[in-house]
Amino acid sequence: MGLIHVPEGRKLFPNLTVKDNLELGSYRRGKSERQKNLDEVLAIFPKLAERIGQQAGTLSGGEQQMVAIGRGLMGNPKLLILDEPSLGLSPLLVEQMFELIKRINQQGITILLVEQNVMQSLNIASRAYVIEEGTIAISGEAKALRDNAELKKSYLGL
Repeated sequence: MGLIHVPEGRKLFPNLTVKDNLELGSYRRGKSERQKNLDEVLAIFPKLAERIGQQAGTLSGGEQQMVAIGRGLMGNPKLLILDEPSLGLSPLLVEQMFELIKRINQQGITILLVEQNVMQSLNIASRAYVIEEGTIAISGEAKALRDNAELKKSYLGL
């Protein structure tokens, strides 16, 4: 139905190549457009084009995250759920990952971002929800939440 989940921790097939991992994303959905989607993913992540024949398990953490997101994009998502995409990445790669998520969204793909990096998430989101113990504690436009004193005090310790 177009709902694609990119799980926390990447969940790649480490002994398969980058290309094989990407193509598995179009196994059920997007199969007819596999080559076009692969070309688009490699345009978004040029680093993966250099590593296309390399085993995914030998890539850096940032490159593995690119493969995981690329695999999700291979299925022509209507809604792309990204679960902790910045987990385990260096600060520089976190910046790059958020910029990349913003670009993917600007291409017309709706993204549900599950992320503990609150301030960076609010900088790229249009809407946000803070969930505490399974209940929505605060919600609203991302820009308004960024300036919300209750959020800063209760959840960010500022």
